[in-house]
Amino acid sequence: MAGKMSNPEQIENIRQQLGVDQPYYIQLWIFIKQILTFDYGVSWSTGESVSQIISTRLGPSLTILIPLTLLQTVISIILALAVASVRGSLTDRMVMMLCTIGMSISILVYIIVFQYFFAYQLGWFPVQGWSDNFNENLFKYALLPVLIMLVVSIAPTLRLYRSFILDEVNQDYVRTARAKGVSERRVYGIHVLRNASIPIVTDVMATLPALLIGAFLIERFFGIPGIGREVIIAVERSDFPVIKAITVYVAVATMFFNLIADLIYKLIDPRVELK
Repeated sequence: MAGKMSNPEQIENIRQQLGVDQPYYIQLWIFIKQILTFDYGVSWSTGESVSQIISTRLGPSLTILIPLTLLQTVISIILALAVASVRGSLTDRMVMMLCTIGMSISILVYIIVFQYFFAYQLGWFPVQGWSDNFNENLFKYALLPVLIMLVVSIAPTLRLYRSFILDEVNQDYVRTARAKGVSERRVYGIHVLRNASIPIVTDVMATLPALLIGAFLIERFFGIPGIGREVIIAVERSDFPVIKAITVYVAVATMFFNLIADLIYKLIDPRVELK
């Protein structure tokens, strides 16, 4: 902060500004107070309020994250049910092979190929950009990033959801339903899906906070001013207040989504006891 040629007096002044000259219990209290008040001071690099930085960066990230999560979950469940219903067949093996190939390709390859083909060659989407208009961002600038992240995430998610569904297919209640003459569509769409929903909800809720940070490559390549891009900038500039605030917010978001998952468990299966 003071540069390589700083003198001891400048260093001591900075220590006082940051509060690191205080005893550890005082520093801990300052940290707890920051969490409770959502006040992490100002950015070392820009002088802007850290809370203001996060609040302005959160919107673009959610504009991508929410439609991505909805599409990824719905499409993965539908495909997983379809593939699981023909497990062991040529279709099942081909889909699993494509998923394995898709998982082995770097997201950078997807970004470059999709930007070149869909944005540059066909001109269907803008290569980069973001505006202050929500509808323009959602239906113009966010479409290609969401499409890329959907293609990247669908392969591992489909494999995982298929395994959840296959774990339920061999249960006694499925054999009982079939013995009663229940159609296969109803067996998979009602009985199997409902019981497989608990691990699916767990996966979705555990993935949401990670996507906020994990989308940094997409945000960087497409010029989207989101949380992930802000993390990279903060690390490059050694902007500790911003890094600390985002780390705490992601941790809080993780706990919040875990709580939501527990509540959803109770809705899916009334036998689940919340303790």
